[in-house]
Amino acid sequence: MKMKLERLRAMREDRDLKQQKLAQYLHISQATYSEYESGKINIPFEALWKIADFYNTSVDYLLGRTDNPAPPQQ
Repeated sequence: MKMKLERLRAMREDRDLKQQKLAQYLHISQATYSEYESGKINIPFEALWKIADFYNTSVDYLLGRTDNPAPPQQ
């Protein structure tokens, strides 16, 4: 089952970032990142963790499992 992670695009656009910036951070092509945002391909767990770290949020927030964007307490 492929997931469309709408929060990925919303968070990127809220920060006025281009897909290319995130793609560089993840060491992938812009086309691959675009496919992550659109749900055409699933995002590997390692990439989800890196994206959550980049935005200082939780994977659960990215996945829509919580509405609290705060990162988990350590």
